Amino acid sequence: MHTDFSQGRVWKRIVYQAVPLTLAQLVQLLYNIVDRIYIGHMPGAGSAALTGVGLTFPVVTLIAAFTALFASGGTPLFSIARGAGEETRARRIMGSVCLLLLCASLVITVLCYAFRRPMMFLFGASESSYAYADAYLRIYLLGTPFAMLSTGLNGFISAQGFPRIGMLTTVIGAALNLLLDPLFIFALDMGVSGAALATVISQGVSCLWVLRFLCGRRAILPLSAGYLRISASLTRQICALGASGFIMQGTNCLVQIACNSTLHLYGGDLYVGLMTVINSVRSVLELPVFGLNNGAQPVLGFNYGAKKYGRVKEGIRFTAVCGTSYNILAWLLVLAFPHFLLSIFSSDPQLLAVGPGALHLYFFGFFFMSFQFIGQTTFQALGFARQAIFFSLLRKAVIVVPLTLLLPRLGFGVSGVFLAEPISNAIGGLACFVTMMLTVYRKLGADRA
Repeated sequence: MHTDFSQGRVWKRIVYQAVPLTLAQLVQLLYNIVDRIYIGHMPGAGSAALTGVGLTFPVVTLIAAFTALFASGGTPLFSIARGAGEETRARRIMGSVCLLLLCASLVITVLCYAFRRPMMFLFGASESSYAYADAYLRIYLLGTPFAMLSTGLNGFISAQGFPRIGMLTTVIGAALNLLLDPLFIFALDMGVSGAALATVISQGVSCLWVLRFLCGRRAILPLSAGYLRISASLTRQICALGASGFIMQGTNCLVQIACNSTLHLYGGDLYVGLMTVINSVRSVLELPVFGLNNGAQPVLGFNYGAKKYGRVKEGIRFTAVCGTSYNILAWLLVLAFPHFLLSIFSSDPQLLAVGPGALHLYFFGFFFMSFQFIGQTTFQALGFARQAIFFSLLRKAVIVVPLTLLLPRLGFGVSGVFLAEPISNAIGGLACFVTMMLTVYRKLGADRA
């Protein structure tokens, strides 16, 4: 059966999961990417508006961090329990994650809405850029419950062997977003507020789709009211394993704050807007590797739960080789076509003039990120929470943030901000991968299915 990951060729199981997940994540990415493209080309305000929206990224990332805390912790536990035949435990895990996501989303909405002005200035806003940031954020925050539930619960659809249904979750919402963006931004002249409103409506539709499937008859392990309970013991297990995903996203938030505030200090609003564009380019280019690793995670977790250790090792090797090969090609693409990649998101001549050099610095040695991804995926899929947490912290909090703050002050200026990323990729990525290979991989036993 397609839902039994212990049968068939491992690489085929991973690809079967990864392809629709990648397409789904690509469509999910369109929620924000399309907003940035439209906003970056708004007549007379594109660059300033793009800077303002870029200032909201830490808040968007914070929402993603709390989503990952529960979803990336609950989904592997769900897969392991399903592989071990413990269906009741699997359903309890899914129900707990659903309720935790809902409660967290309401708290985040209230707090961020109340403190959005001081937050934006902490993140590097000026009076001119704050107007755009506030116009976007005060509407976007209203969709937090939709965003967290749709994204956080969608993994349970794929973990049950229905990645195409999971893909439709985001396809439906993003297609609606594509239609609503130009209508609200240009036709109704709502500007950045229109972009936020289009995103909220689209996320609401995606949320309804996820809940409809998980509560319906097609789900192997459906979500039902009887399992919507927060158990202290399960919550500890979910958060312990999900802490890695939370820290990865949370430290991304910290990095964005450090980058925006430092760039505002040394380069002004232009460079804050440039970092918004660079982050957009990166989000697109790293997407296939995210999809590959997310597709591998339920396969690795299921086989680990079923004690098929040879298949786990085979899956790790396949994911590492494919991910590294792709990231080398992505790096070459950035080296060859920097101006084209930047022009997708902005038509500002000043930004396009200074952007290619910054893009080359930021993406230098991009293939090292593959090692971080496969190491983190393996630790998380197999339930090694402490290792996953440690390496999440190492690359972002211990390496990137200090370098982002320090290098500009050592004479590198704005270039120091862009250099911090490749240095962290090399050090953090290699440390994570080598540790995983020398500890977890070597202890998985004989290489046989």
